[in-house]
Amino acid sequence: MKKLSLIFAALIAAPSAFAETKLELTGNDQMQFNAKTLEAKAGESVTLSFKHIGTLPVVAMGHNVVILKPGTSVPAFAAKCASAKDNGYLPTDEESKAAVVAHTKLLGGGQSDEIKFTPTEPGAYPYICTFPGHFAIMQGVLTVK
Repeated sequence: MKKLSLIFAALIAAPSAFAETKLELTGNDQMQFNAKTLEAKAGESVTLSFKHIGTLPVVAMGHNVVILKPGTSVPAFAAKCASAKDNGYLPTDEESKAAVVAHTKLLGGGQSDEIKFTPTEPGAYPYICTFPGHFAIMQGVLTVK
């Protein structure tokens, strides 16, 4: 009984550890995300559902969502992505990999993907599409409070 009391006390003391934020994002054939801002709470699990609502194939108009750590230089990160075709336009160097909080697969029209992650610190987490040339338009900020 004492063990059950301790578990119950932990649930009451840390409800955010079991809370979940569900976010939805779409990308289209005009290289646009439907939202430039998203919000979550530090320590809460986030489920991000991403759907490419266009019709063009991945080789012509691929989209993904890459969530970066606060303070990451988006242009510098995106520049490394252009040469990473064989890795879904995600750079493989250690510095770049360390900057990624989470990412979806590269999708073509009609495809979708879901990712789960837990941002641990408050801040402004940039998110971008890393398909070559897309980050200039397809970017936003996940604000974690």
